[in-house]
Amino acid sequence: MAKDSTLLNKKKSTIKEIEETLIQVGLRIAKRGEGALFVVGEVKYDTLVDQNVPSFLITKNPKLLESLALMDGAVVIDKFGMMTAYGAKIKSNKTFKNFGTRHSAGMSAAINNNLVVVVSEEDKKIRILRHGKMIMQIDALQKNVEQSVPHAVDLLESVGAGALGAIGTGLLIPTLGITLIPGIVVFGSAYYLGKLLTKRFKN
Repeated sequence: MAKDSTLLNKKKSTIKEIEETLIQVGLRIAKRGEGALFVVGEVKYDTLVDQNVPSFLITKNPKLLESLALMDGAVVIDKFGMMTAYGAKIKSNKTFKNFGTRHSAGMSAAINNNLVVVVSEEDKKIRILRHGKMIMQIDALQKNVEQSVPHAVDLLESVGAGALGAIGTGLLIPTLGITLIPGIVVFGSAYYLGKLLTKRFKN
């Protein structure tokens, strides 16, 4: 039983490392006014460029990840943090109201338990999607936001389950989320956000 628990903890640690790496890389890209799309999980895609870069662990080489992310298309990563494709064209079968094609592709990729990170060049914000909904938004222009990334990742662990009842994409405005950390808005159902607030103030 103890062995199973250790394996589970290692898996959780890996997920958190992946999330933190993607957010930190996304912040650097957003601050320069460039865009990117990351998909962690399984998704159908076509490649726009030859796949000359061999698979690598993104947490160990964030600079290479950042370079690949600047190409057209998405970077696809498996659940263990290995880059599996770049310059990937994801067919959009959903639309992200009031946003462009990158966000629509991200929304289409955010199926099942996939984690999607969209970096917007227009407003310099990072949007994190799961189960077809946005669960977090991070403002790259917020002062010292990089220092809050570990806290944001801790929140993501909590939001993962609670976001199943999250608001629909047509209503994505900050007033329907809560700001627990400066520059970071968490989205979810009123019931879930209330529980998250209560938990936050108890700690």
